[in-house]
Amino acid sequence: MHRLFVAIRPPANIRAELLNLMHGIMGARWQDDEQLHLTLRFVGEIDRPQANDLADALGNIRFSPFQLALSGVGCFDRKGQVHTLWAGVQPRDPLAQLHRKVDRACIRTGLSPDNRSYFPHVTLARFSRTAGPMEPFMNLHAALASAPFTVDEFALYESHLGQTGSAYHRIERYRADLPAPRSKTTFTPPF
Repeated sequence: MHRLFVAIRPPANIRAELLNLMHGIMGARWQDDEQLHLTLRFVGEIDRPQANDLADALGNIRFSPFQLALSGVGCFDRKGQVHTLWAGVQPRDPLAQLHRKVDRACIRTGLSPDNRSYFPHVTLARFSRTAGPMEPFMNLHAALASAPFTVDEFALYESHLGQTGSAYHRIERYRADLPAPRSKTTFTPPF
């Protein structure tokens, strides 16, 4: 089985800006550079034939390059308990359009539609119940903004869960307005 997701990897300068923010909250499990991404669709665990079909279906998606910029920080909570700290991005419309195209490709390969509301963000940290106060961090970075950056590709990733967190392996890259790859993608374990 392959645990997959589709995401955009911000450029190195944007990732560096995010990495420079990552401190000041006790108990935070900060993301590292390799983990910074903007999810378009979480796929979950699927078998190799369906993974290959998905990789091919994603190659049929057409989109034009667009601009994004970091925009503020926030957090997700469950029953009042914060579990994720994130950086936002703007504008959201081109991401929502690309998300819908990725979701349709997933559906064509037999996956269920993504019925959750799509909220584009880059995860900065995850928390257990013992995390320190977040208000100072949130107040300091509430106006986070970056220079615009161009999104001209997205990728299919495989996630491998380990004792120190998740490791991500890029399976296939899909460029804006370029023809689909000519050969079928074949999944082989990266390790």
